[in-house]
Amino acid sequence: MFSKIVVALNHLPESLRALRAAIDLARSCNAELATVSILSDLPAYTSFAIVVDPSAPDAMKDSRRRAHGDLHEKASLLAQEHGVRATGSVVEAREVQAILQFLREQRADLLVIGLHQHDFYLSRLWSSVYDLAQEAPCSVLCVH
Repeated sequence: MFSKIVVALNHLPESLRALRAAIDLARSCNAELATVSILSDLPAYTSFAIVVDPSAPDAMKDSRRRAHGDLHEKASLLAQEHGVRATGSVVEAREVQAILQFLREQRADLLVIGLHQHDFYLSRLWSSVYDLAQEAPCSVLCVH
């Protein structure tokens, strides 16, 4: 049914539920599993930090890269516990475009994403989900 499954990861609990669903699907379909997370732009307040410490943005990005790396490592270990091999990637770009490009590069046939039910930016979230669903080169499974 599916041969390449991609799951979008972040630090929220909904993402973990999506990962668990993707692991179950990958195991039952004997599919490859890839995880992806987005290293987005630093917040606007970073420009103020530069005044105090010019190296602050680099330190912040390094810290975020390490956090993303840890997230993928934990995802890989969880997948391995269930007999699934997972590879992780961190991409730097705008959310939707980065995921779409990753899906194309990976030749994915399913994207699994977690729906964040209590997000203050619900309209932005739904806009992103809608854009992904409309433009994805594969099926999209939303997990809540």
